[in-house]
Amino acid sequence: MNENTPAYNVKVVVMETGLTPATLRAWERRYELFKPQRSPGGHRLYSEDQINLLKWLVARQKEGLSISHAVDLWRSQASQSPMKKQIPPAPQTVTTLGEGMLDQLCQNWREACLAFNEPAAELATAKALAIATPEVVCTQVLQKGLAELGEGWYAGTVSVQQEHFASALVARHLNTLFAVAPMPTRPDRLLAACPPGEDHDLALLMLAFIMRWRGWEVIYLGADIPLDQLDATLRATSPQLVLSVAQTLPGAASLSGLTKFTLARSIPLAFGGGIFNQIDGLSERIPGHFLSHDIDTAPHAIEHLLTYRPSPPASRPLPPSYIVALAGFREKEALIVTRVCQILQSSPINPHYVEVANTHFTRAVVASLVLGEINYLDFSVEWLNGLLENYGLSPSLAIQYYRAFHQAVLEQPDSQGGPVLEWLSRFEKKS
Repeated sequence: MNENTPAYNVKVVVMETGLTPATLRAWERRYELFKPQRSPGGHRLYSEDQINLLKWLVARQKEGLSISHAVDLWRSQASQSPMKKQIPPAPQTVTTLGEGMLDQLCQNWREACLAFNEPAAELATAKALAIATPEVVCTQVLQKGLAELGEGWYAGTVSVQQEHFASALVARHLNTLFAVAPMPTRPDRLLAACPPGEDHDLALLMLAFIMRWRGWEVIYLGADIPLDQLDATLRATSPQLVLSVAQTLPGAASLSGLTKFTLARSIPLAFGGGIFNQIDGLSERIPGHFLSHDIDTAPHAIEHLLTYRPSPPASRPLPPSYIVALAGFREKEALIVTRVCQILQSSPINPHYVEVANTHFTRAVVASLVLGEINYLDFSVEWLNGLLENYGLSPSLAIQYYRAFHQAVLEQPDSQGGPVLEWLSRFEKKS
């Protein structure tokens, strides 16, 4: 079924648009917007395109236009495409002046967070809510501000404490908005949960709030949800769609497992997250519905999934060499990391940093093997090298670490390194 298929009765249109049946019939008759088809029983049937047009007109009314002027605006814009009357994109929720004000308030919010000034940050958020909807404030002020602070942390200009302070403020604000959101009006139920080991749930909380604001019932579970306890929750809640996110490579591997878990119970999963914006093709390794690279468009993608119920993409089988390598690496992991520490005892790398590197790198290795592409480790190298350079440290320290890891894997009998050894061998050629 596509957007032009007449499939929805008047009850659905009323629920989606907020129009009364009398108003709907009056608009059809007076403005000749379209002529609904009828079911064999004589009931009016509407397509998604027609419902979207009605939503667009309602939104223009809320902005102060009369319905006649809104229809004229639609026809004026649609006339630019003579092949088909298309629904023009909705104007921005705020005017150009309002957009500039939001940019300024985002900057004010970010500066307040850097100064650990909670009252000033809350004031900036309150002012933004006075000129824009909560959904726009979430995406154009809070999410945008957090992203810029994250970039500052990576560049070494923002401290971990400043970034955490800002994240905590956003989480508290989202929870408050969630608590006062209107009761759900849509028929379907969503369940939002991060996969096991994924502790970064702020993006999921923001998406869950936006969907709740749009009228959907959302059951929010949060970060790091173990699979062994999820089955009972799925049976009790019967969601039509599970939402999830991954911000790291290990999170993406865990998300793949969560997706297979829900699909085995005939429940589709839709996902997003920062890691999919950074590694090309990674989303294709997850047997679920990828939402978008941008949280602004994710809600529309979710509503499209709930309307058309497309089949999820097929799961890719793991190559046999990866299955063997994954089992071997997991069996020898403790011995490998111990040996890495021994090799680097006399190196200039702080022992604490070696332990941290072991934790993060072994998780990345396992994730790459689970996802069936060892070259995803390239992202970890690029990210680490950039971080070292931004903090005034030489990337040669990372090369020393990878060489030590290569040696440690080679020394383990029957480690079945396969793809791991092949990837690590490149560092033996670097100066």
